[in-house]
Amino acid sequence: MKITIIGGSSFIGSNFVKLFSKKNYEIKYSYFKNTPLFKNGFKLDITNREATKEFFKNNKSDIVIISTALTNVDLCETNPNLAEVINVKGTQNVIDACKNSNIKIIYISTSAVFDGKKSEYNEKDKPNPTSVYGATKLKGEKIVIQSNNPYLILRTDQPYGWKESWQHTNSVIRVIENLKINKSFNEISNWHNSPTFVPDFVDSTELLIKNKLEGIFHLVGSDFVSRYEWSQKVAEIFNLNKKLIKKIDSNDLKLPVKRVNIHLNNKKLDDVINHRMIGIREGLQIMLNTQCQK
Repeated sequence: MKITIIGGSSFIGSNFVKLFSKKNYEIKYSYFKNTPLFKNGFKLDITNREATKEFFKNNKSDIVIISTALTNVDLCETNPNLAEVINVKGTQNVIDACKNSNIKIIYISTSAVFDGKKSEYNEKDKPNPTSVYGATKLKGEKIVIQSNNPYLILRTDQPYGWKESWQHTNSVIRVIENLKINKSFNEISNWHNSPTFVPDFVDSTELLIKNKLEGIFHLVGSDFVSRYEWSQKVAEIFNLNKKLIKKIDSNDLKLPVKRVNIHLNNKKLDDVINHRMIGIREGLQIMLNTQCQK
């Protein structure tokens, strides 16, 4: 099976490259800024329509995974044009290059397509984003759905795990790095998420591929916790001083966009393929056991 990963140097994308390359798949991937340390990479700016068209003309695939996006929520809010160009125009260029084919599209989306007014969301709930980021990702979803290609839209939340040197930090690594140098820091008590261990996200995606499934699926960790609770668990698993973590309220921060608490459930995933995604204790334990590899 030939799989092309758009955004293969991104956090989630690079995990697809690493984990899928170990299996019986023929992997190619694109990158933009940072040249990753993996084979079969091609530099590509998906906002360049002609370059994107040429890329797919020369790289035939069975599956295309779109894992590139502008994910900085505050930057999207303050620069909506940039968010639109990358998250919408870029997605449209990829989809247009894949049209009139039987290429399966796997689009990595987000919990931010919802407004947080419900206590829990399933795949049948109507999206209603409250941020520019969420709105642009929802537009991307619609582009994929309207493409007439077979597709999977995978919504996730707060991905974490070990990262490559060129990638932005994530919540877990930030906690570890601060506590290892005995530096106190603030963590927010009223932001809740379903932290998602990225290798588990990739493995779950592979199960959906193997089962030839299509449609929208929520792929998030099995726990719904506050950032403060999450950071406390990180300190506990890595045997670090949790007393250095100071609890604060998000209302004390002056941010361009207000975060809403969105709880995605994985019931469809469990019902369809009898698969449970792991929680933070399991994910953090795997990180602890593999830290010597970083």
